[in-house]
Amino acid sequence: MSNTHLFLPSGFIRTPLQNGLGRYIPQLQRITLKFCKNHGGSRGVRDFIESDLMEFAKTNPGTVVYLKPRRHRSPCMVAEYLNGERDYMSCHEFSRDEVHKWLSYMCTRSGIPVMRFRKYQHTDYPTIQGVWNPFTHQAPEINVAEFPHDVLSKPAGQGPTATEQLIEIFKKTQIEDPTNKPQQ
Repeated sequence: MSNTHLFLPSGFIRTPLQNGLGRYIPQLQRITLKFCKNHGGSRGVRDFIESDLMEFAKTNPGTVVYLKPRRHRSPCMVAEYLNGERDYMSCHEFSRDEVHKWLSYMCTRSGIPVMRFRKYQHTDYPTIQGVWNPFTHQAPEINVAEFPHDVLSKPAGQGPTATEQLIEIFKKTQIEDPTNKPQQ
């Protein structure tokens, strides 16, 4: 078993500026693809630029894409997010599909550093009542009942429908106030 989880910072789940509650704002601000025009390790990045870069730019209009050719250097991509974080990834010997996969991964990230979660749920307003679940407000006799049970096996809501209740209310108002007769 690995102990690498001990070196990750710990924290709670969070969303940048409650993103997604109103409208979704992509957090990737700019991506820089650095590559060599001649080096063999940059072949996947060059193939991605030639074939898929325009489609990527059209599908992600909020992300600025920079291309930076460098001589005799290994390829890499640098992602910069709205919160100021930067991710650096070496793309040496990547295929075109791998470059596309990692680029789409960086587009969907929030830029918040990877961390170990202390709890899988978090609220700014804690309560002493505990976490809600579907059985919170159920009748307690269900816990000790022997199934099949005659009373508990009947479908709920055997009373009158909403339409039947409205008709009944209308009839009561007609009986109480005979001057209110419908026009013919």
